[in-house]
Amino acid sequence: MALDQSFVGRSYPATAPYEVGREKIREFAEAIGDAAPAYTDAEAARALGHPDVIAPPTFVFSITFRAAGQVVEDPQLGLDYSRVVHGDQKFVYTRPVRAGDRLTVTSTIEAIKSMAGNDILDIRGEVHDEAGDHVVTAFTKLVARGAGQEG
Repeated sequence: MALDQSFVGRSYPATAPYEVGREKIREFAEAIGDAAPAYTDAEAARALGHPDVIAPPTFVFSITFRAAGQVVEDPQLGLDYSRVVHGDQKFVYTRPVRAGDRLTVTSTIEAIKSMAGNDILDIRGEVHDEAGDHVVTAFTKLVARGAGQEG
């Protein structure tokens, strides 16, 4: 069953604030194998002009993907998440994510397309800090494989 096109443009409520911690940034940097000092050493980050350690660019995925859960779990949309694969991801930053940030995410359905029996869902996640300033926009593409398409 194709996804409901009338959902294009629909925005979901902002998430509760997520507080970015130094330890979470360090753990993430270690997990992806990035030893850049600005991710673990506040002095190194300050030397680059940041007030505290910064997060690797893909760190924000865990926050924005959780927020996109409001979209994928919306029963009216009709998405069968058991058939979903992650198609693409990109980020457009205003500034890096920093330790101490309290971030909220507002998710919006950008597009719904059908192609070769698959539904393609584009979700935009706008990330703002506690002051309401834009930090990053995440673009997530999900592909819901059509029935009978395994792999």
